[in-house]
Amino acid sequence: MKAYKLTESEERFAELIWQNEPIGSGDLVKLCEKEMNWKKSTTYTVLKKLCEKGIFQNENAVVSSLIDKDEYYVKQSIRFVEDTFGGSLPKFLAAFIRGRKLNEHQAEELKRLIDEHKEV
Repeated sequence: MKAYKLTESEERFAELIWQNEPIGSGDLVKLCEKEMNWKKSTTYTVLKKLCEKGIFQNENAVVSSLIDKDEYYVKQSIRFVEDTFGGSLPKFLAAFIRGRKLNEHQAEELKRLIDEHKEV
């Protein structure tokens, strides 16, 4: 699994692209100026960096994603569990629900997800 670790500002930038893609690079510059108070050079520098990471592409001045938002966050979640809990999903879930009570719907949903993804 390729690692895509983004800074907070890179994630905000990525969110803008995902919400507006495909987007012309000039329109992206204007959007980043308005939403993030970035200069044109900052937008192009960060875009180039994320294109080099294989997350976005800038073809003919049109920016689009190579990795969609859901795929990015799935990879981040997996990476978090691997880095923090040694890859143990049960340890992660135990820590996540410690001190909380699940309502009936949440418990049933977890059971359903486990059954759907159980190895046979």
